[in-house]
Amino acid sequence: MMNDTLLIEIGTEELPPKSLKTLAITFLEQMKIQLQAADLKYSEMTWYATPRRLALVVTELANQQADKQIEKKGPAINVAYDADGKPSPAALGWARSNGIAIEQAEQLSTAKGTWLLFKTTQQGKTVAELIPAMVSSALDKLPIAKPMRWGNNKTQFIRPVHTITMLYGEQIISGTILGISASNLIKGHRFHHHGMLSINHADDYVQDMMAAYVMVNYEQRKQVISTGIEAAAAELQGRALVDNALLNEVTALVEWPVVLVGQFDKTFLQVPAEPLISSMKDHQKYFPVQDEHGNLLNQFIFVANIESKDASQVILGNEKVIRPRLADAEFFYKTDKKTTLASRLVSLESVVFQQKLGTVKDKSERIAALSQYIAAELAEDEQLAYRAGLLSKTDLMTEMVLEFPQVQGTMGKYYALHDGEHPLVAQALEDQYKPRFAGDSLPDESIGCIVAIADKIDSLVGIFGINQPPKGDKDPFALRRAAIGLLRIIIEKRLDIDVQLIVNQSIKLFGEKLINSKTETQVIDFILARFQAYYQEQEYSLDVIQAVLAKKPTSPLDFDKRIQAVNYFKSLPEAATLAAANKRVGNILAKFDGQLLTIFDLSLAKETEEIQLASDFSAINITIEPMRAEQNYQAILTELSRLKTPIDNFFDNVMVMSDDQQLKTNRLTLLNLVRNSFYDIADISILQ
Repeated sequence: MMNDTLLIEIGTEELPPKSLKTLAITFLEQMKIQLQAADLKYSEMTWYATPRRLALVVTELANQQADKQIEKKGPAINVAYDADGKPSPAALGWARSNGIAIEQAEQLSTAKGTWLLFKTTQQGKTVAELIPAMVSSALDKLPIAKPMRWGNNKTQFIRPVHTITMLYGEQIISGTILGISASNLIKGHRFHHHGMLSINHADDYVQDMMAAYVMVNYEQRKQVISTGIEAAAAELQGRALVDNALLNEVTALVEWPVVLVGQFDKTFLQVPAEPLISSMKDHQKYFPVQDEHGNLLNQFIFVANIESKDASQVILGNEKVIRPRLADAEFFYKTDKKTTLASRLVSLESVVFQQKLGTVKDKSERIAALSQYIAAELAEDEQLAYRAGLLSKTDLMTEMVLEFPQVQGTMGKYYALHDGEHPLVAQALEDQYKPRFAGDSLPDESIGCIVAIADKIDSLVGIFGINQPPKGDKDPFALRRAAIGLLRIIIEKRLDIDVQLIVNQSIKLFGEKLINSKTETQVIDFILARFQAYYQEQEYSLDVIQAVLAKKPTSPLDFDKRIQAVNYFKSLPEAATLAAANKRVGNILAKFDGQLLTIFDLSLAKETEEIQLASDFSAINITIEPMRAEQNYQAILTELSRLKTPIDNFFDNVMVMSDDQQLKTNRLTLLNLVRNSFYDIADISILQ
């Protein structure tokens, strides 16, 4: 059986850059599934993608499926023939379905009986026969939200298709994909290569495309761009602001990347850097540059899709494009400063936060009141917290934020400082939205933490309060992100506050707007459920998390202390035995329908082991009493781990379920007291 290279390329109009890589990888994964199902062996499959093509190259692909031996069992002999030896209708029908005469059938004999048997060899299909249907099936499964039609046909794809290339070695695989007949003709670069390019062998694809000014290897193109940006920034003695999302998008926008540098008027640097950066990155797909001190330079780096004989003209064109964008930002900044944030508060009445929950002004006032409450609980400045909460959404009404929504909060900080607000209030306006995404930084100052917590709690309580919680993957108010952000702030900033208290206060502030009588319970449960994702991301085992969740501590900081303690306890050699003992005690108590005592009655004890356990437990209880006040859970569990031996001895030598009811109740009381000492911290019986 021969092997050769397979090339598949779908040539299209410009594909959406943000989904290009996903489309290419999905195409590859679907083709892998198809080849595996067809039992076609190959060595390696590689995806390629540019703005105008999706491609796959499969090396050492077998040219044909292996032949298969087929055996089809028919009716049993006693059913296949009558008493005279004539074939029954069932046997004749079976033979006909297999394309043979009944006389051609063989017989299969086993210990259970004899059946008719048809044996044949199914010849494997060739690559040329199989690939067109495989490609069509794989393309049908691409994640395309809004397929397009083009021309007069009914074919749909993410973008209009111009060419289909299917080559197996030198052989063109005939077939029609998305209404286009396959060939070995491919389009090169839109400007650098005129006419169609003929690929003579699938192995030549990458090098032939390079000759046509198309760098089909996405990762290679990305590396060329990244290296070029670094070199350009070094020439400017600065550092380019490169994030992976923008780098991926730019990589998906060009086929022949050329890194160039442009500049803009220094007067624009009087505008805060954030809207300038947003304009360059989000609107123009440029890479801003900062100096060694983090100050924005008046140069930018961009990637062209053409190698111009006069690069200065390309640079000049991009400089002309960016200038009006920056001029807009400058105009908005100057205009916005003429009106204070405080005076914009009334304008928030015209913006609806949620129809049933009122306006953004209503939300701001709730955030302010809740921030003041939280500040009092944390012994922070209540007035500053209230002021920051009240002004928290006012920058949404500025021209700058209306044009550049990404800088909400940040512009609030700049405008607040300009208005003469307290620096902590100004900083809180920016910090209220943190963390914006997984791994994002947290507010630096306490007032910022307080407003961020208040904002998130207000959204959680409000949306749950009108019975619109997240369902499935739908979370329009980003409540999951808000809850995890809330936990991160409280835990990582070591804020000693109970979420249940804040939720209750928030419910009061909504007044009669809330219609869900279970708001408190549902919000608390929702927040607690986020602990699992938060700690699993930090590689804590699920059983440790669930052991603490069983207690439902509503203070995130307290929850964290318990997690650390249980995680440490699990590493102790005594942990497994004590976890099993706690589970055993729990099962025994679940079956007991009597009334336990409040304390263990030592005068009723008869066995040495129960007296020893009671004595050791009493001594440890005295030791851990001050630890409870300090919430030193790790030290408590470490002390309690010393009970392993007396507990083992107790179970080995003491009959708990004694016929003497008084004796049984007393012993169960002792076990319950010991179990509760562990359970006060976590349900360690869950530990694996």
